[in-house]
Amino acid sequence: MSTDTIPCPRADEMEISAVLHALADPVRLDMVRQLAGCADVACGGFEVSVGKSTLTHHLRILREAGVISTRQRGTTRLNSLRRNDLDEAFPGLLDAVLAAGR
Repeated sequence: MSTDTIPCPRADEMEISAVLHALADPVRLDMVRQLAGCADVACGGFEVSVGKSTLTHHLRILREAGVISTRQRGTTRLNSLRRNDLDEAFPGLLDAVLAAGR
């Protein structure tokens, strides 16, 4: 079974304004927290209180900012947190955001 990665910015292309915008929404922040606790989450595997089309929108915002990567495996899209890339581009940001509100 093949796996294709859906395009997202490289680590050196990430912009702090886009990352902060993506993390500012409570639903997206909760999704990032869910991803921080596991390796991959399928699109339908997030525990969120929004509809499918809104979930798709939130995933696109996170992916286009570079916060997550998404890859297609068969008919399933798997999402993962780009922790290493975020830590390299913006040291300490992700840890601070994840720690806030705990």
